[in-house]
Amino acid sequence: MKDVSQSRRRLIIAGSAAGAVSAMGFPAIVKAQSDKIRIGHLTPLTGFLGTIGEYAAMGVKMAAEEINKSGGLLGREIELLSEDSVNPATASSKAQRQLERDGAVLLLGEISSASCTAIAQVAARNKKVFFNTGGNSDEIRGKTCNRYMFHVEAANTMYVNAVATALLRNNMVSGKRWFSLTADYSFGHDLHRVSSRFLKANKGDLVENALVATDATDFSPFLLKIRQAKPDIVVSNLAGLQVSNFIKQYAEFGLNYPLVGFDMAPAIAWASGAENFSGTWPVRWHPDVASPSARAFVTAFTAKYGKPPEDQAAAEYSTLKLLVQSMNEIKSTDSERLIAHLEKEPEFDILKARKGYFRKWDHQLMQEMYSITPKPKAQVKNKWDFLQLSSPLPGDSAKLESLAPTREENDCKMA
Repeated sequence: MKDVSQSRRRLIIAGSAAGAVSAMGFPAIVKAQSDKIRIGHLTPLTGFLGTIGEYAAMGVKMAAEEINKSGGLLGREIELLSEDSVNPATASSKAQRQLERDGAVLLLGEISSASCTAIAQVAARNKKVFFNTGGNSDEIRGKTCNRYMFHVEAANTMYVNAVATALLRNNMVSGKRWFSLTADYSFGHDLHRVSSRFLKANKGDLVENALVATDATDFSPFLLKIRQAKPDIVVSNLAGLQVSNFIKQYAEFGLNYPLVGFDMAPAIAWASGAENFSGTWPVRWHPDVASPSARAFVTAFTAKYGKPPEDQAAAEYSTLKLLVQSMNEIKSTDSERLIAHLEKEPEFDILKARKGYFRKWDHQLMQEMYSITPKPKAQVKNKWDFLQLSSPLPGDSAKLESLAPTREENDCKMA
């Protein structure tokens, strides 16, 4: 009994000491967990968006390493919780776990618009901010917007407006017969809606819109339809690896109708190959962007990974950097304080010539866009260097908002 009594006494004393330490503001049990600030990152690393997601993971990892080397967030090291989002249901459950169990102070990432919606709902329930870095759908920053979601990715309207000037200049809209192929999920449907609005406003004619399953790899049935329809223009509202597969098969099929796309990432263009790539496409960013910060990023990324970065890598990298900059400025990771800060529309270096800012009423990042076409073959240097980048859009004399959805086009009403 004596040994038991002494053991019990030691436990009571130890417990009292732990309570005293906790009462003094020095948490005893959770101290090891609180040394780092956790940030949740979700992006598709598999499936038809996996090629882009791999660049996203590289970009955000590089940003976290640089931030930690330069002093971290509020003097503490960042711990990045980076996972494969897989699909909307899995993205939702992982987002909930990262916030509620793992203690992430915010979430960023994603490419799928459907998964963005799922993550945003979890973030709103937990009153934590979510930065959408890759979901394009106008709808998620329109009727399904919420005050805890910010959009680094450009809206579909911005992608359409980025190529509109070239299409109108080259007489590819008015009186022309368009045949479109559309990814059969929320992003594709939204992009088709936006591109059709542009076509109708400029007196074009849509002869057919073919829906394409996201797991489709054989485009021959659609190519036969295009040959039979004999359109003036072939339009892509596809996504991810769908786009590169279609471009390759379009070239192999020998069709010569001009090709136009309303969504593109450099990684997808690179996957199609210089010998197959054709048409006019919009991009949010490209390694040839001529700004000092972009050049420094390209140099560092290429040295680290042995290949140039693409759009999604740049987006994840610059997003984490601007978030840490903002939280260091407000001296807090609190979501409410961060929202209030960003709604004042401070400007950030986003690896482009002009700085960007989040528009207060829909939390959309106002930013430059670009279009790409094939480079003349004599100018091609390597397997990544065959895309001709346009000048920044809009021009220097135009407001960045001129590319973005208007209040009439995007009905965002935040609670």
